[in-house]
Amino acid sequence: MKYKITLHGTVYEVEVMDGKASIVDEYEATAPVATPVSAPAPATPAPAAAPAPAAVTAAGETVTAPMPGTILKVLCQQGASVKEGDVLVILEAMKMENEILAPRAGTVAQVVVSPSTTVDTGAVLVVLS
Repeated sequence: MKYKITLHGTVYEVEVMDGKASIVDEYEATAPVATPVSAPAPATPAPAAAPAPAAVTAAGETVTAPMPGTILKVLCQQGASVKEGDVLVILEAMKMENEILAPRAGTVAQVVVSPSTTVDTGAVLVVLS
């Protein structure tokens, strides 16, 4: 069998037969020429950042996020009357849809979030008057 062995920058071609090794050829090692590779183009564009929640401008009782997550649906609108227990917002957290309910009857004074908004625990979602 023939083997190529590199030792201190010199390449030796060695042949081993019947348990005996003999050098067949000896030459200086040369590094292969690397061909430049251009950076691959991104397959898909980076996702756009989720919109930030709006500032709270209305006075009243705030309905806040009980956990961090992403707003999937807003089921109320400003000026709408709601009853205690009505679903105001659907919040996705840990791949589960969580219904955020109205804590009391009232009128929606402001909807602070919109679908795709990312919120932290305690972020204001809706203001009731």
